[in-house]
Amino acid sequence: MNSKLRVCVAGATGWAASELCKGIWATDDLELVSAVSRTHAGKQLHEVIQPGGNKPVPVFASMSEALKIPCDVMVEYTSPQTAKQNILHALAAGVNVVVGTSGLSDADYQDIALEADKRSKSVLAVGNFAISVVLLNRFASMAAKYMPYWEIIDYAKQTKVDAPSGSALELSDRLSRVGRPKVDISMTDTKGVKETRGANIHGMHVHSVRLPGFVISLEAIFGLEDEKLTIRHDAGASAKPYVAGALLAIHNVGSFTGLKRGLDSVMEF
Repeated sequence: MNSKLRVCVAGATGWAASELCKGIWATDDLELVSAVSRTHAGKQLHEVIQPGGNKPVPVFASMSEALKIPCDVMVEYTSPQTAKQNILHALAAGVNVVVGTSGLSDADYQDIALEADKRSKSVLAVGNFAISVVLLNRFASMAAKYMPYWEIIDYAKQTKVDAPSGSALELSDRLSRVGRPKVDISMTDTKGVKETRGANIHGMHVHSVRLPGFVISLEAIFGLEDEKLTIRHDAGASAKPYVAGALLAIHNVGSFTGLKRGLDSVMEF
């Protein structure tokens, strides 16, 4: 009997996922059994990612092909255009899913949650695996209980196609469970260009900045009369900070049934 968790990584040759694959190779109780990458289909993963593992890992063009090799967990790290179908396909095959892809909507997650419940499988959706982001979400949820005014700003490089980021969506979802912020002047009553106030998500204003020089940054800004609190995460150029959180997600995704959002939902504090 194989005591290792068997893992398939979709988008395995991408910036963050390739670093995760190295982490899986280095983890004794995980086994990387298959990968999805349309640009490298037909190759072995160690031919693309260096340094690689010591066992062959075939790279497939599609999720349906990859799932022909039995696995326990699928890590979704592709794009918003393909992620949802990959997730639903994995759930239908009886595989638990860790989602690292950003850009999925709340409506997408409602559909995914229904499928996970139907299949009695689990989906752990994490907008950002960095431990600093996990702590930001946690601390922001605490702050929202005592500081009723807040807004969210997310920053990324100019080529990031989705806005807001998955990290910002996850944070807004988390804060919405605490409540809605106070807004003294509604979007409707705003004079001038209303869009400059950002998007209204879960009743809170969310702003996205896309400029060269940023990797990924996230701010939650809270205000009270004569005081302000800013909680901010800034990412560097390396993908290594995301590996530990992703490995934690893989190990814990089978500990529940249905959909959970946020890495801290499976962490102890």
